[in-house]
Amino acid sequence: MTVDLSRAASFLARHGRVLDRRRFDLLLGRTGPEAVLAAVDGYRNADGGYGWGLEPDLRAGESQPAGALHAFEVFEDVAPLTTPRAVELCDWLDSVTLPDGGLPFALPVADPAGCATFWAGADPVVSALQSTAFAAGVAHRVAVHDAAVAAHPWLARATAYCLDAIASVETQPHAIELSFAIRFLDAAHDRHPEAAPLLERLGKFVPDTGLVPVEGGSEGETMRALNFAPVPGTPASALLRHGVIEAELDRLAERQLDDGGWVVDFAAFSPAAELEWRGYATVQAVQTLHRAGRLTT
Repeated sequence: MTVDLSRAASFLARHGRVLDRRRFDLLLGRTGPEAVLAAVDGYRNADGGYGWGLEPDLRAGESQPAGALHAFEVFEDVAPLTTPRAVELCDWLDSVTLPDGGLPFALPVADPAGCATFWAGADPVVSALQSTAFAAGVAHRVAVHDAAVAAHPWLARATAYCLDAIASVETQPHAIELSFAIRFLDAAHDRHPEAAPLLERLGKFVPDTGLVPVEGGSEGETMRALNFAPVPGTPASALLRHGVIEAELDRLAERQLDDGGWVVDFAAFSPAAELEWRGYATVQAVQTLHRAGRLTT
């Protein structure tokens, strides 16, 4: 397996957001966590949430649950360093959580320019397992290093909502929702004993190949093994056939393009988002290979 980190860096220099360039440099030990935190602060609002295209297909300025997902990813990157921004984000999430403990798929958007229709047209008063699971799942990973996040009442509310919602699943969930729900259970596994049986139960909807087509997505768009279990040896990895994750890691490395970057298999909703997704995907690919012990930086 060969990954050309120099070409990846050049791709990000040409096309990547400052945030993705900083995340990449942190991964390679070329910068410190403070630079990454400063970069993500550019997407932060005074209410403690994140918007401004931190989720590339949601260009609006308002704070959104999707922005929280990506901000928490940065807070995971800088661990074991903690930042008060993480608790402030939990405070904001608590303020927009619905009475049942769930987050809406998205909050109202004043200007939908460049926003995916599924974001701009979401119902802001109906809880969505997908959004709640993607925010709470990565928050649980941050909580491993941040006691204040672990103890925050929002995380408790969101976790209870997700566990209850997953327990009520009877039919095949949408592939993207399924992916985030599995990742949530994987992250909550050690702190919540209910997660283990629910992971086994929800796992019946995941083929042991890890391939789940995305209904309504682009041609060929598919959730794959690494969308469910990006690191071998985790609880979620037990859902997959032996050798599948290793083969998918090989495939991921081989998908680096000649320009140094990676691509996504879904359609972006603006020219800016298309390049930003490629930068994000490039960082995620290198990070996934590194965390799986497949890459020496």
